[in-house]
Amino acid sequence: MAAVFAAGVGAGAINSVVGSGTLITFPVLLATGLPPVTATVSNALGLIPGSISGAIGYREELRGQRRRVLKFGAGALLGGLGGATLLLMLPADAFETIVPVLVGLALLLVAFQPQIGRLVQRRRARTGASPRRDGGPLLQTGLTLASVYGGYFTAAQGIIYLSLMGMLLDEPLQRLNGVKNVLSALVNTMAALFFLFAADFEWTAVGLLAVGSGLGGWVGAKVGRRFSPTVLRILVVTVGTVALVQLLLR
Repeated sequence: MAAVFAAGVGAGAINSVVGSGTLITFPVLLATGLPPVTATVSNALGLIPGSISGAIGYREELRGQRRRVLKFGAGALLGGLGGATLLLMLPADAFETIVPVLVGLALLLVAFQPQIGRLVQRRRARTGASPRRDGGPLLQTGLTLASVYGGYFTAAQGIIYLSLMGMLLDEPLQRLNGVKNVLSALVNTMAALFFLFAADFEWTAVGLLAVGSGLGGWVGAKVGRRFSPTVLRILVVTVGTVALVQLLLR
């Protein structure tokens, strides 16, 4: 019980700043003897308070983004439901090949976001095109597909969100982080609601994760908001690399 609670605190803090907190909680839940699917659905429900407290902690960065959050949030809800459905329908190894590829690509996009941004700006200057406030259909589609992955298995979901938004939106990384926290909360909530009617939970684990992640999300937001864009980018890439290695070794 102490290990599950501590994992919840750590996951809540990491999720609010970067993402990939599931890579802390999921192995701990498996180590307690839970079957993989039960561990996955219990983890999804237990981490909701952490996602919510993280989003509340970033409320200043979310100012002026209401329209964007509502638009992306609709796709997140739809994607979360689709991913949760796939979890119960597909064999356990269905995503083993594509998930590391997605995470690796997302890490490259985050690492080279400043260079990509400058290339995009130069191209716009040459063509006279104006940036689209919400990234256009490409970003909406990408975030919805990332939410499908998040409903299926949440590890590194936040990193994929940040990479897509960082490439297609002209916004500071911290403001994008606030949007990422809201989208993660929506996906986790939608997936968990679906699982309530279709899967079995370990309620002791859910309770411990809920309390721990709620506390961790609040602390993570307090600390993470103070990071400079460079420090935050380094942290995202570092945590994401650890996540990628762990996924490849599973």
